[in-house]
Amino acid sequence: IKGKYPAAATGCAGKRNVCISDRGEDGAKMQIELWINEKKVKGEIEPDEILLDFLRKQGMTSVKRGCETSNCGLCTVFLDEKPVLSCSILAARAAGHRVTTLEGLQKEAEEFGAFIADQGAEQCGFCNPGLMMNAIAMFREYCGEAFMEIPGKNSGEFSRDDSGEPLADCSGDRQIPKEYLAGNLCRCSGYEGQLRGIQAYLAYKRKKGASV
Repeated sequence: IKGKYPAAATGCAGKRNVCISDRGEDGAKMQIELWINEKKVKGEIEPDEILLDFLRKQGMTSVKRGCETSNCGLCTVFLDEKPVLSCSILAARAAGHRVTTLEGLQKEAEEFGAFIADQGAEQCGFCNPGLMMNAIAMFREYCGEAFMEIPGKNSGEFSRDDSGEPLADCSGDRQIPKEYLAGNLCRCSGYEGQLRGIQAYLAYKRKKGASV
């Protein structure tokens, strides 16, 4: 949006956590407030600024710029705990919401990343942050949040439903990882290394969970 906002159009939008500030002849910028990795952040954005650019300005360098057409998965982040492509979302849409990047998931990423590296699947490593974000989302969706052993929330056992029965344990189904990898492009590998790393990690977590 170019041009100068009239005085009546400036101000804060209250519950939406968005403010518009008059910037004179250069146009207008917007003030937004959101949570990034559980820290409240306030920042100034262009009306057409995408979330990817805003996060990188905040030092979240794990969020990579790849295709810019919503096809490569490199810019994946969590928006309110759901994986999204930050190149396809306006930063203003994230106002008032919680954004999680790989910088906020270091324990999970370090543990899982060791299995990817062990299979030689990291190579240049440029696609790894997006891959890890989607893999972690997969682990939480199919195995339950407890599968990730989030500190202070669980003891490392498999999640259970209201009846006490264990939820899906991610065992033996290669189609699940392939579905989550479908949106992650990698120019270095044939994806088999990533699949082997995921399967090895799942086997490790199942064994660890069974022994708790």
